[in-house]
Amino acid sequence: MATPNIFTIGYEQSHPDAVLAAMKDARVQVLADVRAVAASRKPGFSKRALSAAIDEAGMGYLHLQKLGTPAEGRAAVRAGRVEAMWRIYDKHLQTHDAIEEMDALIALVQSGKRVCLLCFERDPSHCHRSRIAQIVHKRTGAKVVDLMPEPWLTPPHKRSKKAH
Repeated sequence: MATPNIFTIGYEQSHPDAVLAAMKDARVQVLADVRAVAASRKPGFSKRALSAAIDEAGMGYLHLQKLGTPAEGRAAVRAGRVEAMWRIYDKHLQTHDAIEEMDALIALVQSGKRVCLLCFERDPSHCHRSRIAQIVHKRTGAKVVDLMPEPWLTPPHKRSKKAH
């Protein structure tokens, strides 16, 4: 069996269609949402809307809530204490619930499914999904591939309808 990939994607600055297109291009089969709170002020990225769009695109949706950054880690980031967030998150990954979900993710990758981790931040180095991907890599040998959806610079309803 070929070495699997583990994909990651952030939806910051992107439209749902661009995120779906990037995942389709990578032939992703399962989107693993690793947000602790699968809600978003960005239309199309809350759990219900996102899972429906993923299902319609022929992919599976899995919310791995326990792999999300805990509330105190999110608060640390909002306060500009990024290093504190990483310490909090690394400690969180040692909890029973996080270990169980990580094991489930590892099993899914080892089954040969093309899995993509989703969170908000566009730059994977600023996001906890990079930690998850590195753990998957260490345990399975999976190559980490960071997908970068097209940025959504101008909302579709404000774009010119003229051909360029």
